[in-house]
Amino acid sequence: MVEHKILIVDDELDMLNLLKRTLEPDLNCRVETVSSGKEALRRIGEESFDLVLADIKMPEMDGLELLSLIKKEVPDLTLVMMTGHGSIETAVASMRQGAYDYITKPFDHDALMLRLEKALERSSLLKENIRLLKQSASENEFQDLVGKSAAMQRVFETIHMVAGTDLTVLITGESGVGKDLIARSVHKLSLRRKGPYVAVNCPTVPEQILESELFGYRKGAFTHATQNRIGLFQEAEHGTLFLDEIGDISPTIQTKLLRALQEKEIKPLGDTRTLKVDVRIIASTNQNLQEKMKTGQFREDFFYRLNVLPIKVPPLRERIEDIPLIINHLLQKHCPKLNKPMKCISPELMEIFMKRSWEGNIRELENIVVQGILFSRSDEILPQDVGLSPPGSGQICLGKDNYGDLSYKEAKEEILKQFNSAYIGRVLARHHGNVTQAARLCGMERQALQQIIRRYGINADMYREDG
Repeated sequence: MVEHKILIVDDELDMLNLLKRTLEPDLNCRVETVSSGKEALRRIGEESFDLVLADIKMPEMDGLELLSLIKKEVPDLTLVMMTGHGSIETAVASMRQGAYDYITKPFDHDALMLRLEKALERSSLLKENIRLLKQSASENEFQDLVGKSAAMQRVFETIHMVAGTDLTVLITGESGVGKDLIARSVHKLSLRRKGPYVAVNCPTVPEQILESELFGYRKGAFTHATQNRIGLFQEAEHGTLFLDEIGDISPTIQTKLLRALQEKEIKPLGDTRTLKVDVRIIASTNQNLQEKMKTGQFREDFFYRLNVLPIKVPPLRERIEDIPLIINHLLQKHCPKLNKPMKCISPELMEIFMKRSWEGNIRELENIVVQGILFSRSDEILPQDVGLSPPGSGQICLGKDNYGDLSYKEAKEEILKQFNSAYIGRVLARHHGNVTQAARLCGMERQALQQIIRRYGINADMYREDG
């Protein structure tokens, strides 16, 4: 079965015939040959190819001009350039213009096969990216929630089931698994989808402020209450109120929320009257609430009012098969945001991703993918672009052909940039963008860490919970 289609462009007919006889049996592919750049452009316009192998020195239209025109018409097409030993600088220039690789004449058979296999592997990855993205767009009604694993299918089924009711939902799972996305999905699939969706991250609001934020207050209720203000319950009227990380709230607030759940009414601070509210509550937590009940930190009656319809979200390590689909979704999401061309993950990096434990779950994966988009120097993200090494290497991985055209000083600065972005990015992610806490973990002063963040263009806000 033919798996790949290769187009070879060279003005030497003997070379075309030799390559066709060599590549078709060894690479299990179909090879088509043309003798000019003009013919190549015509065939590329008529048919889809996995790889173009083009000579640089040709009459009328040389390989660099052909490369430029192909990249304008089919930017994702993989091109490998052929050159003589005396034209290495031109070949390197072709890679700067978008060629995947170059090979020198006369060919070493094994080296030629290895490089073309890598180029075809890259093409296959790009095609799989496109297929997964189309599948995600056509089949996924949960927007940013992505997954084909059995574990996620159960989550999707549960979302459908609870969305059809008006009962309280409690979403549990580790930090970074996407509990907020699930809450939004429940709302958008519910009968309340035309109403407001109001979210509050409970741990980020001090206890003395959280009560007034939730229930509102009347003028004069406290020192700075100069006018009436409605709370989040009233803002979410006829819609959904999402209480994120509810395991962190105090027993006092739990008591007031329990009344709101039981009686469907609230009392603003400083008011003598109660107000009826029509709000659906969705809550989430990354904590074990049963354990907190045993120590008296969480009210038992409040727990059972919350845990009417539970949704447990699996950690990423329990649905490893979803990682390629999630990565493709993240690439599609962030490449345009960062003004970068569409990229793919190298096989070596994908292998690392599939074996990683992912303590930070999808949030950690997303941070690494964003770093890769920013710092990869080609359309393929390599392990060294995100500060990782191939499995079993145990050393810094620089990657072939990545720094050969840089000076020592430039290459050193590039490696430092990748290291700092990867290391500091993970520390910031662990502390949700808090620079002070990140500096403490790094063992340096806050000002010193800020200088590094500014020097390497690291965006601390990207790692915040609301980023």
